[in-house]
Amino acid sequence: MGREFISLFDEWAESYDQSVSGQDEEYKEVFERYGEILEAVASRTTGTVAEFGVGTGNLTEKLLDTGRTVYGIEPSKGMREKTKARFTDLQLFDGDFLAFPELPGEIDAIVSTYAFHHLTDKEKDSAIQLYSQILKENGKIVFADTAFINEADRQERYRIVKEQGYLNLLQDLQTEYYTTLEVLNEIFQKHGFEVSFEKLNTYVWLMEAVKTKKI
Repeated sequence: MGREFISLFDEWAESYDQSVSGQDEEYKEVFERYGEILEAVASRTTGTVAEFGVGTGNLTEKLLDTGRTVYGIEPSKGMREKTKARFTDLQLFDGDFLAFPELPGEIDAIVSTYAFHHLTDKEKDSAIQLYSQILKENGKIVFADTAFINEADRQERYRIVKEQGYLNLLQDLQTEYYTTLEVLNEIFQKHGFEVSFEKLNTYVWLMEAVKTKKI
């Protein structure tokens, strides 16, 4: 359920914002246009939003700036403390994509950035099935995360990153649960969503899924 990464994120809480700002050359392309990516996700939401993997609250800030009501869900204590210090009135819960407390109200959209890859494909399927039950018709899932078009694209990206000498990034790409658009499309459709994908940088895709039918 992604909780195997909690200790990493507890340690990363202090330096996370430096990483996403592009100061780490190895991950610069991963976080290219970071602010625009957050704005793209926030702009595609309405009403009340559940945000998974809040981190230090960067997407949260964009959502609040656009007038959304936000329920934040984050498994890392270190990250929650960072976010709570920024937004003292935010309703913030200890939870993850699959296990979280009952939320105070109905949800119009579910969002996340740079986090869905912490789930295996099987867990991604379970999460989308759960969200299909939570969201009403026309409710949305809006995620932004690294993904590959297909397996050939995955292998080509491995080759490029290895050639660049970015061995830490290569290890991340090979050991975490990054998936393909083919797999994601199948999962979303299976659970009653119509999904579209838009490439936002070399690594990150925007995934906008609208619930069109009850399964």
